[in-house]
Amino acid sequence: MIQLRNIQKSFGNQLVLKGIDLTVNKGEVVSILGPSGSGKTTLLRCINFLERPNEGQVIVDDFKVNSKQANKKEILTLRKKTAMVFQQYNLFKHKTVIENVMEGLIIVQKQPKETARKLAMEVIEKVGLTEKANAYPVQLSGGQQQRVGIARALALNPEVILLDEPTSALDPELVFEVLEVIKRIADEGITMIIVTHEVSFAKDVSDYIVFMDQGEVVEEGIPTVIFNNPKEERTKRFFKRINREEDNLESNLTNAI
Repeated sequence: MIQLRNIQKSFGNQLVLKGIDLTVNKGEVVSILGPSGSGKTTLLRCINFLERPNEGQVIVDDFKVNSKQANKKEILTLRKKTAMVFQQYNLFKHKTVIENVMEGLIIVQKQPKETARKLAMEVIEKVGLTEKANAYPVQLSGGQQQRVGIARALALNPEVILLDEPTSALDPELVFEVLEVIKRIADEGITMIIVTHEVSFAKDVSDYIVFMDQGEVVEEGIPTVIFNNPKEERTKRFFKRINREEDNLESNLTNAI
């Protein structure tokens, strides 16, 4: 179980997160939605202290980290319990697919090289890239590179996988392949927290939805309630705009055909 208690984060005089509380149960997929600048990515980065919160606690199972008192050892332990999938892939360009996936197993977990290689191949197969194991990132599409990033996270066997807009850097035709991989992982019961702008995907894959705006959780709940019967006016306006944009896109595509 993941708990966030009163997470606050400022950049200079700007308060970006205004006291976030959130509980994610083991095996749940939680999607965080909201307009640009609402604090979604900052919140995700605060969970593993890529951004150190100014206030609050992060709890993973029974391991508690207090933002003001956390030392390097505690932060390292917390990061071993989490794995991050970034927008921009963050692969080592001079390493092959399998070497990228093995890196964390060898450096962070101190796995023997052959054990790391075996584990890496298992997750590479899981994301559908067996034939690309010895390819370099430059030889891969954006969607394939993002799948390597997902494989790298999976290989570490973390308590929770954090995904920060995993399709935002992709061309539209490559989005589907990455979303399909994430959905397969979700079906295996792996705990995930996903910041995404893919509303239809969030509807399909999530156990729980969190809607943020201006550094606060405006509304949260199960998808059927949040998408079909939101209570807060700000949530209603957001989804009304999203639905209008989707309708316009569909209309434009129809006219183009």
